[in-house]
Amino acid sequence: MAGPHPSVAATRLAVRRCLADLEPGATVVVACSGGPDSLALVAATVHEARAGHWRVVGATVDLCERAGKPLVFVVNAATPKAKITSEAAVALSQHGTVAPVTLHHRTDYAASMIDGRTVMEVDPNSRSADEIRQLWSYINDRLEKNFRRTVFSAPMPAQPGYGTVRPMGGGFGRRVAGQ
Repeated sequence: MAGPHPSVAATRLAVRRCLADLEPGATVVVACSGGPDSLALVAATVHEARAGHWRVVGATVDLCERAGKPLVFVVNAATPKAKITSEAAVALSQHGTVAPVTLHHRTDYAASMIDGRTVMEVDPNSRSADEIRQLWSYINDRLEKNFRRTVFSAPMPAQPGYGTVRPMGGGFGRRVAGQ
């Protein structure tokens, strides 16, 4: 059985060395931008955390939770059919919802940015444009469902300084000011 790709093994080794002095049960916070380097770091840290018995938390997740806001992870700039892509999605799923659409690393994303256009403007029939359409459909559906849930729910009593608020109840929440 072949081991991980050399770059994955090197990243895991670097993480292992950096975290060698941590006590079991420690929490490791990884700042996540969402880019491929961050996702690789999260995946490597989660892998090493199993042996070290550490808890891994993405800083982005903590910020959203503290603000009481939902989040959806989008795996982007992913290499098609690469094991690290699925490992990153699994690692992220431990902390929140992962969009069912992965945006893959494709040259037409970079090419479209040269003159400030989107992949949908450059080639609306491309695989990249299809990924964007699928992602928008997913996000739009979540926004619509949450909008209906928040707009048609019963108002809660006013809180000092906030007016009337509607329960967040998961999804994409919004606060509605009272009159």
